[in-house]
Amino acid sequence: MTAKTGYADRTLVRRLLGEARPYALHIVGLLALGLLAAPLALLGPLPLKIAVDSVLGAHPLPHALRFLGTRPTAEVALLIAVALLVGTALLKQLQDLATQLLRAYVLEKMTLDMRSRLFLHSQRLSLTHHDRQGTADSIYRIQTDVRDAQSILIEGLFPSITAGLTLVGMLVITARLDWQLAIVALAISPVLFAMNQYYRRRFRVRWREVRSLETSALSVVQEVLGTLRVVKAFGQETREQDRFLERSGQGMWARLRLTAAEGGYGMQVSVLSALGTAAVLFAGIRHVQSGVLTLGELLIVMGYLTQLYEPLKTLSKKATGLQNKLAAAERVFTLLDSEPDVVERPQARPLARARGRVEFQHVFAGYSDDRMVLTDISFVVVPGTRVGIAGPTGAGKTTLMSLLLRFYDPRQGRILLDGVDLRDYRLQDLRQQYAMVLQEPVLFSTTLAENIGYARPDAGRDAIVEAAKAAHAHEFIEGLPQGYDTQVGERGMSLSGGERQRVSLARAFLKDAPILILDEPTSAVDIRTESLIMTAMERLMQGRTAFLVAHRLSTLEICDLRLELDQGKLVAYREAARASGTED
Repeated sequence: MTAKTGYADRTLVRRLLGEARPYALHIVGLLALGLLAAPLALLGPLPLKIAVDSVLGAHPLPHALRFLGTRPTAEVALLIAVALLVGTALLKQLQDLATQLLRAYVLEKMTLDMRSRLFLHSQRLSLTHHDRQGTADSIYRIQTDVRDAQSILIEGLFPSITAGLTLVGMLVITARLDWQLAIVALAISPVLFAMNQYYRRRFRVRWREVRSLETSALSVVQEVLGTLRVVKAFGQETREQDRFLERSGQGMWARLRLTAAEGGYGMQVSVLSALGTAAVLFAGIRHVQSGVLTLGELLIVMGYLTQLYEPLKTLSKKATGLQNKLAAAERVFTLLDSEPDVVERPQARPLARARGRVEFQHVFAGYSDDRMVLTDISFVVVPGTRVGIAGPTGAGKTTLMSLLLRFYDPRQGRILLDGVDLRDYRLQDLRQQYAMVLQEPVLFSTTLAENIGYARPDAGRDAIVEAAKAAHAHEFIEGLPQGYDTQVGERGMSLSGGERQRVSLARAFLKDAPILILDEPTSAVDIRTESLIMTAMERLMQGRTAFLVAHRLSTLEICDLRLELDQGKLVAYREAARASGTED
């Protein structure tokens, strides 16, 4: 189930603040460091005023420095101005360094925590979600969107608070020097606010489009690199490059259009700031001529004005620039709020080890209400039975096994394990009852020992070796340079298909689950390897309920019960020839 989209800015910021709660002390420290920027900024123009009024002129020092003497000599006043300039610059650099270090630490930690949560949540989402959205979408959200979302507070909201406080401080001091100039300086604020409101909504929509297009380009890369052997075999590298360029080009032009729009907005803000500065300069010179202000006071006002408009521009540009990151936050919370189609019921039953009785009762399954893959499937499997499942491609064999593992739930009917509906068991306990061997074995980019031990991470080396021997994998593993510590490469591609399949069987032996699912385990191997695998499978199935999916009827000769599917319907349900041969 997909969560809603279109979160309000306030909702996103509130949720991000909730995510930041574990780092409250760090954030308070970051805010405190940010607040130091305001007084340091206010001290910036002061040395220039002292130099003009108290060194070149005969005016007394500012009130805050009267403890140094009301009218020091020109040389002393100059030393005070220089010392104040150097000291302020040094403090500003130290404040910047401490802020950068703390900001980087908090941002990295918050990003790591949210990425971890989102990764776990993505794994728990139903397969139907990833079938619809594609895995590249989740990858982009975890790797890119999360960082941008978390930076809203650290690089957007908190600097905006600091800029706002600096703005207030400068306005207070400017108003004390000349309240009329303060009003002139603030005259552009309503216009900036109106512009911000106008552009904010437009930028959010455009950033959503950009991120969607970038995800689309990433999906091409992931798809091609994951099927590189097919691409090379058909010589389609150039075609795939063109497909990537087309998708990436769409994203590039969307970004360029957005950059042009942001540049136009920035230009309007700068022009307004220039008009405000010109108006203040004009009025300020008139006030100096009339004796309302000294030249040094006008210089300090102009110095503050330059810094006054910086916070104004910062607040305006960040408010629109934040739309990019708010679009990222929106995508993150949309994924985080998505609920899996397969959920665990409250007070679900624990299950230690199943006996292995399986019953399908009038099961209908499909990806939508108008597209059924399985129709009215009913059968019973007693514990210890070997069930062969046959049928043409697309008949619904894999869907049947997916229902048994509860990757999906039936749209109608029930599936019982030991007389209990699968939906009444704890999901984790239920899936511990199965061991799976697929047609295309899945190995991870790690050692052989870790791949075999994937089903039981706490298994010792002796147990792993015994499982490999049972699967006829020990001999070829011992022949490798590093034995069980050999790295198998991405998806185990450094091994042959038969070797990967035997490692997969060893994993199933090690898990020792009461129910086996063997999906076309010998379809892609040679006759000798098939014989080894079949021998291992015979040993593995002893005393267990086993479901064996195969196209080759010879593979199903070892089964007790035969199910035949065609177009999603159970067309034959009979005991195999090796048993009594009677129809059910």
